[in-house]
Amino acid sequence: MKLVYVFDAYCGWSHGFSGVLAEVAGRHPELPVEVVSGGLFTGARRVPIREFGYVQGANAKINELTGAEFGAAYERLIEDGEFVMDSEAAARGVAALRAAAPDRAAELAIALQRAFYVDGLSLSDPDTYRRVAEAAGLEPGPVLAAFDSATAADDFRRAASFGVDGYPTLLAVDGSRVTVLARGHATADEVDHRLSVLSAR
Repeated sequence: MKLVYVFDAYCGWSHGFSGVLAEVAGRHPELPVEVVSGGLFTGARRVPIREFGYVQGANAKINELTGAEFGAAYERLIEDGEFVMDSEAAARGVAALRAAAPDRAAELAIALQRAFYVDGLSLSDPDTYRRVAEAAGLEPGPVLAAFDSATAADDFRRAASFGVDGYPTLLAVDGSRVTVLARGHATADEVDHRLSVLSAR
């Protein structure tokens, strides 16, 4: 059995789930974690952030429920309103980091979300991946090369193959059996309980 974490790096609720993901992965080192990017902000939704008027209210709710941090640099992006979230570029970056250290995919996905939601860095900017790679002790050159050549399509197809249409979604995958452990919000204890029920079957 493995865990499959389907998220979008530009999704505030995914950022809010980061602590739970880290705790679940820490409690279950025997379970590999595959990270798959969804496409929340693509096509017609790739517009200046000011057009999503609900963002600040949603972030307040996420902070209240999860304690997730939203940094001053990110808040300035919201206030300016010009920034465009591009989930395709973010998915390419996730793929590049994942290729560099597959067994650290969850940790790197969390770090990437912090780069945006705390440090206010664009996930379309190669320098963001340089920073994340260096902070994780990875050689940045291969990550940057992979970011240039990666595509998001495989991730988007894989997310769709699981029937995921909301982020974050945490799945337990055991052969052909796929079980939803969390969608949107859950505690680590709730995920643990669902895993224990699965193990007892």
